[in-house]
Amino acid sequence: MTVNKAWNDFCDDLREAGQSLMDPDAPQDAMNQAEGVRYLIRLLRYASLNSIENSDPLYPAITNALDPHLKCKIGADNPDNIYMRAAVSGKHRYRISGTRGTVPLLTFGSKINGFGTDGTLRSTGEIGNDEIPVDEDGRFSIIASVDKPAEGAWLPLAEDTTNIVGRQSFQDRSTETAAQVHIELIDEIPAPQPLDPEIFARQLKTTTNLVKGTAATFLHWTKWFMEKPNELPDWGQEVFAKTGGDPAIFYIHGYWKLAPGEAWVIDTEVPDCEYWNFVLQNWWMESLDHDRMNIYINNHTATLNDDGTLTIVVSAEDPGYGNWLSTAGHAEGTALLRWVKADHHPLPTCKVITL
Repeated sequence: MTVNKAWNDFCDDLREAGQSLMDPDAPQDAMNQAEGVRYLIRLLRYASLNSIENSDPLYPAITNALDPHLKCKIGADNPDNIYMRAAVSGKHRYRISGTRGTVPLLTFGSKINGFGTDGTLRSTGEIGNDEIPVDEDGRFSIIASVDKPAEGAWLPLAEDTTNIVGRQSFQDRSTETAAQVHIELIDEIPAPQPLDPEIFARQLKTTTNLVKGTAATFLHWTKWFMEKPNELPDWGQEVFAKTGGDPAIFYIHGYWKLAPGEAWVIDTEVPDCEYWNFVLQNWWMESLDHDRMNIYINNHTATLNDDGTLTIVVSAEDPGYGNWLSTAGHAEGTALLRWVKADHHPLPTCKVITL
């Protein structure tokens, strides 16, 4: 019997990603370990979708990492967002177009994807909101290319650009309409070809590298945030920008750990900004179950104090004051506060109290 080497190599490479589950700092209880395995399966789903099925820059397609059917959660995902992605190449020109809708924030960035190697997603161009002209019918069109077009909106690409990513950020999904986005190759499209075994072997390797690289990157981040438990400091923004962060966002990450009966109380000034939110995540940096539990808050849903400041209380049970967020059965995890296009970036004060 002939053994399919490609399959065996794929399985062996994928097994290495499981090393994150056995990290000495990773929680070893049954629930957190089960979440870790589910996380790796979700990463595999995302990686195979984008590294195999939608990896050809000659036939680009917009995928949504947080599609409800995929349930992928990666690196402090934002429940308010639609995360868009398409494979492209700086050798070609593309048109991104569609209807703008009423979603408050719409941005696009061109990136060099290094998540499978050095854990980075470097920017080669950005465009968003006011830079995206919308006609009287609510439609927009952007050219993505290395060379600037003679007219119209432009998303710069570099010769080594590999992806275009986009964000749609909602404040109130019940009243706001998502943008409908399409991408197409402007250059001549070559005739389709059958599956090339060598190219497919590289796609398999890219898939497993993406799973391993993503798991390793955010494992490192969680261990980093654990150095200052129950705080929300400024860790420096450069590292977040290198991993695909939006330059318009100021990221304040944290790690929390609470004993039974304890609460994490967060107080902060709220800057003048287009949008903000605060999200609780598990140890693997996935947002908690926001579909069924009260685990995040934004500028639309929050109730401010009389002086305009914000108080958030994180605990297992509702304490009856502040903006309560549920730990959703977790004793520890990570968290992220985002200030988007803020006039300044206040850092919260944090304390743990006994209820």
